[in-house]
Amino acid sequence: MTRGGYVWWYVDAVSEDARQGLTVIAFIGSVFSPYYAWDAARDPFAHCAVNVVLYGERGNRFAMTERNARSLTRDATSFSLGPSSLEWDGSVLTIRLDERSSPIPRAVRGTVRVRPRALTAQPFTLDAHGLHRWWPMAPDCEVEAEFTAPTLSWRGSGYHDTNDGDGALEDAFTDWTWCRAPLKRGSAIVYDTHRRDGSAQNLTLRFDADGTRREMRPPLAAGLPPTGLWRMPRTTRSDDGRAQVIRTFEDTPFYARSLLASTLDGEAVQPVHESLSLTRFRNPLVRLMLPFRMPRRIG
Repeated sequence: MTRGGYVWWYVDAVSEDARQGLTVIAFIGSVFSPYYAWDAARDPFAHCAVNVVLYGERGNRFAMTERNARSLTRDATSFSLGPSSLEWDGSVLTIRLDERSSPIPRAVRGTVRVRPRALTAQPFTLDAHGLHRWWPMAPDCEVEAEFTAPTLSWRGSGYHDTNDGDGALEDAFTDWTWCRAPLKRGSAIVYDTHRRDGSAQNLTLRFDADGTRREMRPPLAAGLPPTGLWRMPRTTRSDDGRAQVIRTFEDTPFYARSLLASTLDGEAVQPVHESLSLTRFRNPLVRLMLPFRMPRRIG
């Protein structure tokens, strides 16, 4: 992995009743870490983390403790960082979590099992120089979540992808919006990136239930209200140019995650949506706030 580079493995899921949700991201080269941004050596293995967020009706539980290479073990099918791990057995991704939330220290402990219905064939390049790559490897998954802290258990639909790159995201992009939605047969993903050189890219992807990619016309741009606390801008796409925010999962100075209602490929859907402002992330004041949510442990 190059100096200043990164790789992450991402899972999100929403329960069948849409009352619970989660996100898990395992990082080598934690791209949103202030410690990584401030590190002159830019060693990605010195900045690893497992980020887990549980979304509940009574509030969220967020954990993201950064650790260095001494806490990391990995091979072709497994990733272990401190007390948490991810393991792929060829059909199920098993995620075992034992983290502590911040700034209020509470345990986040449980197991998430991700069963892809199919795997897709290819990654996609996000920038003109091929330095940043994204592979939506399992856009349609069955997910089981069993947690002892907090106590909860549910099943739902989920999504799994991976990103890797050879430099800082904020050097290549100003912002992006992304959403994914399960369809009756397969799934849809819409990804809009804006680059620092002024260019933009839209990826509109439709995958059948067996993982085969099928052509899908880019939907129309659809406006969304900014978030309530940090006024994060949000936009998306929908067949008719209209979309609604059902719930805002996360509202931070540079990032927002939401559950929407819209129409994609002729179907009424509820996409999981994210908005990311890397221009805001670059702001020194924003980076100074992040250690309160992202503590760092050595060894």
